[in-house]
Amino acid sequence: MTTTDTPTTAPQQTEEHASAHGRGRTAWHLIRHYLEMVAAMLVGMVALGSLEAMFWPHLNDRTDVMVVVMATNMAIAMSGWMWFRGHSWIAITEMAAAMYLPFLVLLVPYWAGAISGYAVTTWGHLLMLVAMALPMVGWRRSEYVH
Repeated sequence: MTTTDTPTTAPQQTEEHASAHGRGRTAWHLIRHYLEMVAAMLVGMVALGSLEAMFWPHLNDRTDVMVVVMATNMAIAMSGWMWFRGHSWIAITEMAAAMYLPFLVLLVPYWAGAISGYAVTTWGHLLMLVAMALPMVGWRRSEYVH
């Protein structure tokens, strides 16, 4: 090994290490933010859902009404948390839309009698998690990694 090899090798290794460290930090920020939003959604679903059960017990009588109200509860809590954390209104709106979109898609076959209310509720929640991840890792990544 000559002295000319050392300067080119050491910075390259340092850059690779820094790049790997940066990717790890980026992934951690995305995961942390995602988990924060899921926690806020759960708080909204439980807290607001409990109030609704006390004052409007018949909201859960119809699946279509129940899932829209539940999506609203989750969107309110998650939007409040995102606002508190300083996110843009466009990002907040996208995440709120992610609460509704899966249910709106699934309600069409539900109304047609093709799927059950249980399927709407279960698949709606699972697809909601995917719908939340899309803007985070796709078109608004820079907002969610800081």
